[in-house]
Amino acid sequence: MGSQTIMEKLEILADAAKYDASCASSGTAKKNSLGGKGIGSTEGMGICHAYAPDGRCISLLKILMTNHCVFDCHYCVNRKSSNVRRARFTPQEVADLTLAFYKRNYIEGLFLSSGIIKSSNFTMEQLVETARILREEHDFRGYIHLKTIPEADPQLVYQAGLYADRVSINVELPTDAGLSRLAPDKDARQIEGALAKTKTDIVEAKDAKKRFRHAPRFAPAGQSTQMIVGADKATDCDIVGKASKLYSNFRLRRVYYSAFSPIPDASAVLPLKRPPLIREHRLYQSDWLMRFYGYKPQEVMQAAEADGNLPLDIDPKLAWALKFRERFPVDVNRASKEELLRVPGLGTTAVRRILASRRHRALRLDDVALLTQSITKVRPFICTVDWRPVMLTDRADLRGLLAPKQEQLELFAA
Repeated sequence: MGSQTIMEKLEILADAAKYDASCASSGTAKKNSLGGKGIGSTEGMGICHAYAPDGRCISLLKILMTNHCVFDCHYCVNRKSSNVRRARFTPQEVADLTLAFYKRNYIEGLFLSSGIIKSSNFTMEQLVETARILREEHDFRGYIHLKTIPEADPQLVYQAGLYADRVSINVELPTDAGLSRLAPDKDARQIEGALAKTKTDIVEAKDAKKRFRHAPRFAPAGQSTQMIVGADKATDCDIVGKASKLYSNFRLRRVYYSAFSPIPDASAVLPLKRPPLIREHRLYQSDWLMRFYGYKPQEVMQAAEADGNLPLDIDPKLAWALKFRERFPVDVNRASKEELLRVPGLGTTAVRRILASRRHRALRLDDVALLTQSITKVRPFICTVDWRPVMLTDRADLRGLLAPKQEQLELFAA
């Protein structure tokens, strides 16, 4: 390992970081180097990696400090019993790489995680030192996301929050039983305790900022977490319930879902196949329903099939509507915002446009079509001045009519 070049280390440790999905960079304070002060920026268009809610692409250097690890989590490619190439950066090397990539306009920030080397405290010290070098020695004002370690000393995690825009701790698996079985070195109560401590630090820092102008900031973009989907027997209902508790208990900015991917030299307790990627997508859609559409966790769970998993052929919003057809159709000219948000095919933007437009005139079906991306999914669930679905909403084959058509891709299509 001592003879490895920086590029060889980068190849190994950038590849090892690809399994962590929780690297979005929305919500941070806006900082830049305009006026000749400092280096870096959290603003502007990037070239890869993460997307903010407004659609901006934020480019991040996403690497591990090291893929050595003293833990032996079954699902992790970097576990101590895994036969993979190992590498390790120093804090100065990561800082130099970040600055070099930024100056070439490759990135706008850094996402830094690590395997556990020597001890949790030693590893956390290395992560904090990297951020300190960037912030204090180079006045780096770009985005920094640090993956913190729940087993580390809380004071070290606090130091990480003083330098980072966002911090995160992975809960790893949706159930305590799954975590005990697949990650015996981790403790669910310890992870939740670390999340709670970070939440408290964020709240106190915001309160202090209101009262004292120069109070230190602490993770202004909040904290996030990630759950692995499909590594154990947890159903989508289990995952939705866990995500809801994480949001309410720890005020997380995001819960990320990562479909389990088979790894080299996999443990015998892991499934042989990865779950369908569409399952991960359905969980993100359910997450959106709870965060932006006013659905309660129990309502999202009602959209699941008998096995506790969300249907793969249709989105959870449509699945819920098909199970509760008595709630439809709704009159777009009279329905409340909450009722319109339940209509399949109507997003938050379309609902906002409908509410604004109906103040001036009674909407017809053609008017609604102009305000939505596709009227096909919407028609069975709404009424307008000139449209009433009659028996369409109650058709037994409505699911088949609205489900996206499955198309076989052609290798040599023009």
